[in-house]
Amino acid sequence: MRQDDNAPSNDRAPGEHRDGRQSVRTYLLGFGLAVVLTLASFWAAQTDLVYAPAVPILLAALAVGQMGVHLVFFLHISSGPEDTNNILALAFGVFVVGLIVFGSMLIMAHLDANMLPVDPSMSM
Repeated sequence: MRQDDNAPSNDRAPGEHRDGRQSVRTYLLGFGLAVVLTLASFWAAQTDLVYAPAVPILLAALAVGQMGVHLVFFLHISSGPEDTNNILALAFGVFVVGLIVFGSMLIMAHLDANMLPVDPSMSM
């Protein structure tokens, strides 16, 4: 039993485990936020009301918000001391994925520059 199990419900993070109705409400709130963020992403991608070069930035911000909602409301990751290992594992996973994506983009960007020139007689 954790020491904060007897704490009032307003002292807990949104994603912390709760009992009964509060748990259902938390999941429904997370689901509602996820739906709103998803619909906002589709709207941002299809509207002309947003400055066109800013659309990718807006979509990235909405995606980060979506990830935050999932981490807090569905995966129950909070900033509490008992979740330190989960946060470190998540940060390491994000680092590895970022490293792979950045490295792949770097390799693809330099691939064309390092290719041998094609002889015009060899092209079809």
